[in-house]
Amino acid sequence: MLINENTIEQACLQHLQELGWDYTHGSTINADGENPWRLRTDEVVFRSVLREAVERLNPQLPSATVDEVVALVCKTDITDLTERNQQAYRYLREGVRVEYRENDEQKVEFARLIDFQQPSLNRFDVVNQLTILGRKGNRRPDVICYINGLPVVVLELKNPLKENADLPQAFNQLQTYKQEIGDLFVYNQALVISDGILAKVGSLTADLERFTPWRVVDEKNKQRISFEHELEGLVRGLLNPASLLDYIQNFIVFEQTSSGRLVKKIAAYHQFYGVNEAVDCTLWAASEQGNGKIGVMWHTQGSGKSLSMLFYAGKLLSQAELRNPTIVVVTDRNDLDGQLYATFSGGQALIRQQPVQADGREALREELAKRETGGVIFTTIQKFGLQEGEQ
Repeated sequence: MLINENTIEQACLQHLQELGWDYTHGSTINADGENPWRLRTDEVVFRSVLREAVERLNPQLPSATVDEVVALVCKTDITDLTERNQQAYRYLREGVRVEYRENDEQKVEFARLIDFQQPSLNRFDVVNQLTILGRKGNRRPDVICYINGLPVVVLELKNPLKENADLPQAFNQLQTYKQEIGDLFVYNQALVISDGILAKVGSLTADLERFTPWRVVDEKNKQRISFEHELEGLVRGLLNPASLLDYIQNFIVFEQTSSGRLVKKIAAYHQFYGVNEAVDCTLWAASEQGNGKIGVMWHTQGSGKSLSMLFYAGKLLSQAELRNPTIVVVTDRNDLDGQLYATFSGGQALIRQQPVQADGREALREELAKRETGGVIFTTIQKFGLQEGEQ
């Protein structure tokens, strides 16, 4: 069989459809087409699809308020793309704040754009070859994944048999898109580059070196699932609807660098599977059937231990079964305590509060005693008068 870019694209679309994504060709998505989901070719959000989702997920909202939500979500802006992406991520995770009157009563709510708990209540569309009018003419990304009318994943595919059609070229193509059709990436949560065999995923702000492969791990059976092609493994492992919703809700964080630059970080596959396994073990250990032993998660240097801890804490705090727990992080070095505290402070969107540093036993006791709700407290063994290795 002749392998070309279209062959790879069609295989990718087939995998996505098998996972539950509904396929639509981009040429049909215009005001006069079979699927009139947008009025103009410069639009990247499918307004009619989004409106139907907002109305369905928030049945208590008046029709006019639903229109306000859609208008706010689709509002264009000329500010920094990463800042817009951060705000859009808040909308996805927390909802859109709205005010309206009902029976002479002023109400304030957060309108949901996605139902993270019940994947079947969302709409998953995959579109290929969608023409988008940009600053320098038309652009046509290979594959775009939409949830409820919002473009959350963009895949750029290249032909492995074509000279210079490699992963760096796919990455560079995405950078061009970000410059010319930036609105497409406002709601983006993952970028995928592939030559049909090799495949990597990265965040909106990641450089090429930060794009990483996705290995599918079956923790329950303690094995890694082997796929002949990395693209198929990435699609089936990350882009199945339930996993993607979990990933968007629990495994994304924004950080401010020392130079003031805003960066977006998304979990690597070992963080995603490792944290989810740790959360499952924690819930079991905390249950009546559990023995209180959670286990150990091993990391190598440079594998993102701090972020794994943040993702783990954030997901634990969201578990209803744990009734808003308090998490105490004990380290063996003051500098590590400061490093982790900074990571968690930057990840307040995940843990929904400012973490606290306790300077010694009494401070820790006071923090624990005064807490009516959960949170994260940091301390070190030195602050307890202990040395490394002592209990």
